[in-house]
Amino acid sequence: MDELAKKTALRMIPYGLYVLGSNDGDGLSAAAINWVTQASFQPPLLAMGVKADSTIFEHLRPRSEFALSVLGTGQKDIAFAFFKPTEQHGKTINGYAYETQESGAPILADAPAWVEGRVTDIVERGDHAVVVAEVFNAGVRRESAVLTLAECGVNYGG
Repeated sequence: MDELAKKTALRMIPYGLYVLGSNDGDGLSAAAINWVTQASFQPPLLAMGVKADSTIFEHLRPRSEFALSVLGTGQKDIAFAFFKPTEQHGKTINGYAYETQESGAPILADAPAWVEGRVTDIVERGDHAVVVAEVFNAGVRRESAVLTLAECGVNYGG
């Protein structure tokens, strides 16, 4: 395989940025992720890539419910705040206000939209697991284009 061609081709795949939150009963966890796609209309399913050695992945297994905050264009600082471990202080997580809905997982107050889901399947291969989940709740605060890695000047993959 031509390694440069593989790297270039895989980096051409567009990636949005999202904050995946969970509540395992002992505490909250949240992390920036960029592999998300809707995988089914009925039922509404998402497929997400989640780093297999991350705290958020550990939280998804026993809890099986989560909130996914959709970041909008211009919210690079929020995304980058969730590339580090979770710190909760009162009603803020990694310095940003959050709320909770049905799942009890943190939903960023500044995110234009969010969904809550329940994990249905996990495929563990490689350094990320593919998490499939059914959406059971959603909200929109305002319409916005999604924040992308390209907007942030970051490459991923290859």
